Amino acid sequence: MGAIDAAAVLTEITFDRPASNRRRARTVHQQIKVVRVTLKAPQRPDRNLPEVTVTALLATEAQAPADEESLEWLLVTNLPVETPEQAIEKLTWYLCRWQIEVYFKILKSGCRVEQLQLEKRQRLEAALAFYVIISWRVLFLTMLGRECPEMPCDSVFADEEWKAVYLVTQRKPPPQQPPPLDTMVRMVATLGGFLNRKNDGFPGPKTLWIGLQRVPDFVLALEAQRSIRESCG
Repeated sequence: MGAIDAAAVLTEITFDRPASNRRRARTVHQQIKVVRVTLKAPQRPDRNLPEVTVTALLATEAQAPADEESLEWLLVTNLPVETPEQAIEKLTWYLCRWQIEVYFKILKSGCRVEQLQLEKRQRLEAALAFYVIISWRVLFLTMLGRECPEMPCDSVFADEEWKAVYLVTQRKPPPQQPPPLDTMVRMVATLGGFLNRKNDGFPGPKTLWIGLQRVPDFVLALEAQRSIRESCG
């Protein structure tokens, strides 16, 4: 750590850290230092291992909020980092881990793929391919709802989906124009236990995946009601 601590700041990065069960969302500003380091191989009596040269990146938050610890990461890569753009690129890759963690949480806890008891590989592969799409959609809605809250919800939801959710959650006929995506995501999440209080943040993936499981039932019920009404004249 001595070499990288003594290095000059190469560049800086600012990003938004998402909220979790244990922390609030906030903006983070880090300084990035970079050094090229040669790591000596461990001594092995049976093998002569070569030294390895890597790039170490130290990202440090200089001014964290008083009620939170400073966010500091030490990253190691085999890729060269010589410019500020290359350093920011590597940190941006690392930031993707939050979305990756959420994705696999949905796949494991929401879709429960680890509990599949399929005897043949072909069946397991087909089930995983199906659940991968479901997990992607939940993550996509979570991220898109945060980034594009004013987008019309029919860009993501079918007309029968958003109208059924609106009717069930609001107890009144759906509007002519589809509501914003933020409004619809919150409605779906209330079906999964999200309280949607004034000071509540954006719903998380768990309430969203639970709510999405109920949406097809509401669509089916409305279609059945429509069919009965049409058959009765």
